[in-house]
Amino acid sequence: MAGDHPIESTPLFGPLPLELSENIRANNPWWTGGEMLRPPAFRRWPFKRLRHLLDRGITPAVVLRGPRRVGKTVLLNQTIEALLKEGTAGKRILYVPFDELPTLRGIQEPVLAVSRWFEKEVLGESFNRAANEGRPAYLLFDEVQNLDSWAPQVKNLVDNHGVRALITGSSSLRIEAGRDSLAGRITTVEMGPLLLREIAGLRFGWDGASLWRDNGLDMLLSEDFWREAVHRGEADREVRLRGFEAFSDRGGYPEAQNRHDVPWPELADYLNETVIRRAIQHDLRMGPRGQKRDEKLLEEVFRLCCRYAGQAAGQAAFVPEIQQALAGNVGWNRVLNYLRFLDGTLLIRLVEPIELRLKKRRAPAKICLSDHALRAAWLQEIVPLDPAGLSANPHLADIAGRLAESVLGYFLASIPNLDVSHFPERGAEPEVDFVLTIGTRRIPVEVKYRRRIDPVEDTRGLRAFLEKHAYNAPFALFVTLEDGVTIRDPRIIPISLSSFLWTR
Repeated sequence: MAGDHPIESTPLFGPLPLELSENIRANNPWWTGGEMLRPPAFRRWPFKRLRHLLDRGITPAVVLRGPRRVGKTVLLNQTIEALLKEGTAGKRILYVPFDELPTLRGIQEPVLAVSRWFEKEVLGESFNRAANEGRPAYLLFDEVQNLDSWAPQVKNLVDNHGVRALITGSSSLRIEAGRDSLAGRITTVEMGPLLLREIAGLRFGWDGASLWRDNGLDMLLSEDFWREAVHRGEADREVRLRGFEAFSDRGGYPEAQNRHDVPWPELADYLNETVIRRAIQHDLRMGPRGQKRDEKLLEEVFRLCCRYAGQAAGQAAFVPEIQQALAGNVGWNRVLNYLRFLDGTLLIRLVEPIELRLKKRRAPAKICLSDHALRAAWLQEIVPLDPAGLSANPHLADIAGRLAESVLGYFLASIPNLDVSHFPERGAEPEVDFVLTIGTRRIPVEVKYRRRIDPVEDTRGLRAFLEKHAYNAPFALFVTLEDGVTIRDPRIIPISLSSFLWTR
């Protein structure tokens, strides 16, 4: 069967338009012994995993997805650099930036057309012969979700040719739409803005080992893991807090940390144009054909996502404000579709309410931004998250608490295969900010982001959840602004937000 073993194929040779072929050659200077532009030396956490999957992964294709400007293209270039340094012949490596080649328009099945052209004009032999002789071709496709029917083309390619493919995409919706037809053929790796450890590495040269393991989530069910996280955070306190201050000041987008000397207004303009407007204007056009799309409405929905970050704001919050701002009768279903679209661009995460029993009235999702710096840029309102910054701006404590929930929610929602929800207030049961479900067990997580903690009142929701045996919660996590908070209940583990983020 196709897909079980590579089979010898007869390439369908077809010339590409001259301008397109010249553009592709210009993007692949290593074919003729030319130098590539050297990528940044700092490598983000997925690099080693991608390198392993590309060569020795079970599936022939790997998909790296994440919001715009988090460094996906840099990772592709670092992968190419590594392949060349390891002795891979340049003619075995194809790189195609699909979002930067307007000459692709009008070409049917561009993934296959470009691949067949490369096979004939550059590789000089069939993909399968090269693979059978231990010299597989590496195909690196950047922002492939911009193409119609990209998934069937990739399926055809990897089913019938012995190639190894690395694909990136910024739209979760469009990447997910291709997963069904690519079942068993792709491995997905997800990357968001910089992790706290990465900020410490990029800014201060930190190179310590992470507490996190890639294989499974069972470690999160261990109290020892979280107590070790507190201990590790304390051991690395100086660099952790320096990294967290840098995160508070500039957020987690690589360029924001790379260019920390750039004045904030200039950086805010950069984030607005290259991250937010690019997603709103470009990805909106890439939606389903025939669907009426309104850029102004999407901008307004995103503005309210910034305003209500870390909150479960639903119809009552969104609809009146949007109707007033746009002077039109915009319904909740339409707003909800745009919220889901923003979730698809990975600019936000919608953390849904937990489903423990059937209820007639469903609570709204909690809104978590990919980075609090986007909120600061879009709303032109800077809210510090680090203890020193908040101490100097105590009037911002309430907003900072919401943003801390947003930061933690996006962090948790980005962990592969982890079921994250929130627990709305239900009758006599208090709300809980987040609930992690792993197998049959649940871990409630409460965020209290302020200096003064009431160990009884502030843990009421956690204790109520723990005491419901049906929820099967072995312990709870209490996330705080500062280190050193003491809670007498041994079932509740206090951990500062920066130590929590320091685990990965």
